[in-house]
Amino acid sequence: MKSSAHRLTRPLTNPIKNKLNEFFARRSPRKDTVSLGLRNVYIFFSRQGLLFALLLIATFVTGVNYGNNLVLGLCFYLFGIWLVTVFYTFVQVASIDVRFVESSLSEAGSIGYVTLELSTRSGKASRQIEAVFDDKHEIVQKMLKGQAREDFMNARTIITPTLGKSVLVRLPVYTPTRGVMTLPRLVISSCYPLGVMRAWAYVYLASPMFVHPKPTPFDWQNDKRAVASESDERSAISVAGQSDFEMLDEYQEGESLARVSWSHVARGAGMLTKHFGDSLGREWCLHYDDMPSGVHETRLSELTHAVQAIASQGAPFMLVLPSGAGQIGVGDEFVRQCLLRLAKEP
Repeated sequence: MKSSAHRLTRPLTNPIKNKLNEFFARRSPRKDTVSLGLRNVYIFFSRQGLLFALLLIATFVTGVNYGNNLVLGLCFYLFGIWLVTVFYTFVQVASIDVRFVESSLSEAGSIGYVTLELSTRSGKASRQIEAVFDDKHEIVQKMLKGQAREDFMNARTIITPTLGKSVLVRLPVYTPTRGVMTLPRLVISSCYPLGVMRAWAYVYLASPMFVHPKPTPFDWQNDKRAVASESDERSAISVAGQSDFEMLDEYQEGESLARVSWSHVARGAGMLTKHFGDSLGREWCLHYDDMPSGVHETRLSELTHAVQAIASQGAPFMLVLPSGAGQIGVGDEFVRQCLLRLAKEP
């Protein structure tokens, strides 16, 4: 019965919520550095504060009806406390600056993290500042399971007891699908000092979060469509080192004489320098068109699996996507760039 009533009231409240969200978004354009103030900070009674407002009304009505000056005096005293609380609660949020620092490269269907810097412009510290992304956490709870859901709910809200000059906060964001994800709006709020009033501000960040595909396992080593076969040799790439002789080149001033090929000098061939390299082994070519699946998103997921599998072996590779071919490389930073390309792929 309760759920059916909730479904009936939802269509009635949705248009109002949509209008309010449009109003808030117009007043706070997307930026990576936002200064909170009169224009974008709002204040109203908290849930506990509604009881306080009810108490004010009750004491006023009682004092007037019964002509009791003592009750009216209590009402005006509580009203004075409320006025002071409105001012103190508002200034906790109205002097804060929010700056986007970075967002993590995340996997689809998991939790990513956004790092923000909160600072205050006033000489006094702001207190009991709460920061949270407004990302419909009820839906997120249904999507995540087990420990992931627990970790998300525990880290979802960051409360800073005292905000001095600046502090870095790291907030979780659920990343449902691959691609370039617009960050949900950030809510900065405070109920200090009495919890009667709640001041809050909505911050719309301009920088996106990049979400790479969730890996789809397949036999990438034995599937000839997935990687270069033995007959399709590309090259055995190498880097500058000491192990294997590579070539002779003309001597350049400043090079070590220990690398000069003196046998060639004795034969009158001039001064030649010996160059050496360390072999990195045979390269892999991961091509979008060679993936087993015929579905675009599944192919990207298979490429993600292959990239992570090759990276775990420390082998060099190149990634070819419909948007273009990348360079050959190896290492953690190169793998990150490949995952970023997979996230940005249309």
